[in-house]
Amino acid sequence: MSKFWSPVVRELEPYVPGEQPQIDGLIKLNTNESPYPPSPKVIDLITHDAIDRLRLYPDPNSKKLKNTIASYYRVTSEQVFVGNGSDEVLALLFMAFFQQGKPLLFPDISYSFYPVYCKLFGIEEKTIPLRDDYTINFADYAIDNGGIIFPNPNAPTAIGKPLAEIEALLQKNTESVVVVDEAYVDFGADTAIALVDKYPNLLVVQTLSKSRSLAGMRVGLAVGNKDLIDALDRVKNSFNSYPIDRIAEAATVVAFEDDAYFKTCRDKIIATRDWTVAELEKLGFNVLPSQANFVFAEPAGKNAADVAQYLRDHKILVRYFNKPRINQFLRITIGTDAQMQALIDALKTYQ
Repeated sequence: MSKFWSPVVRELEPYVPGEQPQIDGLIKLNTNESPYPPSPKVIDLITHDAIDRLRLYPDPNSKKLKNTIASYYRVTSEQVFVGNGSDEVLALLFMAFFQQGKPLLFPDISYSFYPVYCKLFGIEEKTIPLRDDYTINFADYAIDNGGIIFPNPNAPTAIGKPLAEIEALLQKNTESVVVVDEAYVDFGADTAIALVDKYPNLLVVQTLSKSRSLAGMRVGLAVGNKDLIDALDRVKNSFNSYPIDRIAEAATVVAFEDDAYFKTCRDKIIATRDWTVAELEKLGFNVLPSQANFVFAEPAGKNAADVAQYLRDHKILVRYFNKPRINQFLRITIGTDAQMQALIDALKTYQ
């Protein structure tokens, strides 16, 4: 700890991302990346001319990308914000909307970046416990607050909430911003973007890292009322006015335009997920209902940390969280059919 650190830095407990190993031959099922490459059309973007243009700044407003997203979701471009991954979008919206002098509400088991941002930006937080079945109960959020945020589907539980329940929350919570973090929405849940024109306090955040296979490009987006987007632009332009590079913007446009490829990969992952759940249940695992590209599974009669280490010894990485209520679960990303077969085969040999 350096004497030169600002006081807030001394108190931070940074977010710990999933391991990115530097070892060849591992089956990587720990960070919810897509097992499939991005659209083949992305290859066509990497031309000599595109590389030459990297000497020039990108469009600071990413107009082409915003227009593409707006067309895809049938909103206006003024309702779209883009950033350097959804984590940056989340950071900017924490600054833009949640410094209210009232607590920000989010689930006690959820995306672990939320409390990190609260500490970083000096935001009071109040975690709302999930039910015993690990689902969110929106009735528990009917208290005075400076904002509400939750993933749908939730992470790491993988359980989604129906749109009707989200709308019921919005009808009751009208005086603060409600953020629906939809990193995994494409794998089985319904996007709340359909509600943004009805509720001016709704902001929906998505990422290109999961279902669009562009985790390495770092592109995220938000859709909401124009006034909310204006606030995000004010913060972005006070922090980083060029968040999306030229190739990332072009690749993201292609990812939305090549809808057939997106749906093919998404459907493969859903089918593999369903097969994996069935196989895990045959082995005695308790698997929570998943609408994501991962499953949250409890090995019956076995210690989850030991199982995770056993799998690692067999060159298969899964995510283990040593946290209250979930320290007997494993979060397992859905890979290819062959990768998931290898996982099941390894688990069958665990004693």
